Amino acid sequence: MKRALLAAAAAVALHAQAANPIVKGWYADPEIRLFGDTYWIYPTYSADDEQPARPTAFTPDQQRMRARSDLVWAPFLKQTFLDAFSSRDLVHWTRHERVLDVAHVAWAAYAVWAPSAIAHDGKYYLFFGANDIKSNDQLGGIGVAASDRPDGPFKDALGKPLIGQIHNGAQPIDQMVFKDDDGQAYMVYGGWKHANVVKLAPDLLGVVPFPDGTTYKDITPDPDYVEGPFMAKRRGVYYFMWSEGEWTGPDYRVAYAMGRSPFGPFKRIGTILAQDGKIARGAGHHSIVNVPGTDEWYIAYHRRPLGETDGNHRELAVERLYFNDDGTIRPVVMTNEGVAPRLVR
Repeated sequence: MKRALLAAAAAVALHAQAANPIVKGWYADPEIRLFGDTYWIYPTYSADDEQPARPTAFTPDQQRMRARSDLVWAPFLKQTFLDAFSSRDLVHWTRHERVLDVAHVAWAAYAVWAPSAIAHDGKYYLFFGANDIKSNDQLGGIGVAASDRPDGPFKDALGKPLIGQIHNGAQPIDQMVFKDDDGQAYMVYGGWKHANVVKLAPDLLGVVPFPDGTTYKDITPDPDYVEGPFMAKRRGVYYFMWSEGEWTGPDYRVAYAMGRSPFGPFKRIGTILAQDGKIARGAGHHSIVNVPGTDEWYIAYHRRPLGETDGNHRELAVERLYFNDDGTIRPVVMTNEGVAPRLVR
């Protein structure tokens, strides 16, 4: 009887911990992944809270880049590193500080954004945007760092951006790496209302042409596309998702399309995540994950608490994601309670 009571008490305590936001601090753009039996979330460090981040040491070249006040919005100067969070059950999260720092990426100096992580050939690769480039004359873009562990430290794998130019009008930010069933890895990315897909080399450290000779395929799904692309596959169908609206505004939201290949064509079906005047505003820049061997899906996203007016004050949340019988996605219901514990066995 005593053992049963203890087990029941533990179960109650476990459920009591489930809540949104899932962690303390201002974070955004979360990508959720499963490595083995552990969930990982890699977000953007959005802003300081009560405990300011410790300073990063910069090289003279990085200091010169950071001094360009004509190119850099001051809040982005704080974004010089990436933290990560891990959990066995989607409820209890452990912070891993500075899994990536610009101290290990000589060409990056600020605006380190929207990491995308993938396990490949016994290593872990972290793709990230940096420097918020405005033109092809500015150093920055999408980089890739590698580590032997999912918690880093990740170090620059190329010594330069993987994509450092603007193609098809897409600013090189908000990258997401998607590995298809045949093992081929693709990367979708793009801001400024344009989205591209590229084919990654077998070692993930290069971009290679498609059979038709093109390298950057424009897959912008809708005029309302803004940024934050994400791709997933379920039952042979490719789901392309993205964020719409102004990222500092209340109407930031997530829309989606369905297609038969990673290249589309994709046509907007509807909105699956939007503000809720009773919960939070500015809900967007999401990612989703599937529990292996099931049709259970979860969505990680950021949102702005009611009453917050600072655009960088964003917090992380996780909810269940459900599909309809016809494969379309039900609108996500935002909650403060969060999800129930879910172990991966």
